[in-house]
Amino acid sequence: MTDTAAVATPTDRRARFHTLREQAAASRQGFLALVNTQWVGEEQTIWGVPGTWAPRAAGESGLTVTATAADGVVVDGEVVDGTAVVRGKDDPQPSAVVFDEHTTGTVIRGEDGQYALRVWDAESEAVRGFGGIGVFDYDPDWVVTGTFTPNPAGTTVGFSHIKDDGATRELPVPGDIAVEIGGEQYRIAAFKDGNRLQLVFADATSGEETYGVGRFLFLAPNPDGTITLDFNYAVLPPCAFSYNFNCPMPPQQNRFPFRVEAGEQQVLGADGTPLHD
Repeated sequence: MTDTAAVATPTDRRARFHTLREQAAASRQGFLALVNTQWVGEEQTIWGVPGTWAPRAAGESGLTVTATAADGVVVDGEVVDGTAVVRGKDDPQPSAVVFDEHTTGTVIRGEDGQYALRVWDAESEAVRGFGGIGVFDYDPDWVVTGTFTPNPAGTTVGFSHIKDDGATRELPVPGDIAVEIGGEQYRIAAFKDGNRLQLVFADATSGEETYGVGRFLFLAPNPDGTITLDFNYAVLPPCAFSYNFNCPMPPQQNRFPFRVEAGEQQVLGADGTPLHD
């Protein structure tokens, strides 16, 4: 039997990647389905869903929800009739919340230790109006090799986030990336994202052909100290799909003066126009 993955061309592989990205974006808890992220600092109601929500004791993951059976809130398969614990995504066994046949919830933890409820609607306006993700044609010239030099332990770079009113968060940067593009040398910063690196960048297409905040590229250093930047796999950040995400913005050294005509461009509505600027 022929291994189709082994004979697929780079263009084929990127096309498959693009198809999976579009499918994921419109899935039940895909980026387009997020309709609310509400931080819970005290006992309160949350827009769009039933129940009363409250923080747990310090050091305990998640939130509590108080509801009656008539509210129809289901936590981990059980209808809530009283008060239930909703464990956060930081817990080894995070809770699943169901409000109705198309509305679900998850709980996330912020860097300050506060928790928020995220509400997902598989029939949101954005899901129903989704037309696809615009993308540049595959271009092998945008597969660039750089060098990766590990940083001393504890090295961080300040990243601003779109909803943080100019404040910066110090995120760990495991190494320094040096790359030559268009005959010029650049040193860029990518922060740690699980077992990979996340490059947040903007370029001369940002705000024109591509989403204005910037784009992401996920990387992994090679064993020989090189690092491959395949900009054909540059992706739009979650906030390009829903304003209920808070995305990091490119630091100054990651704001390229040239055009990166590769990767994703814009989230498109059914009429072909950008969903967000």
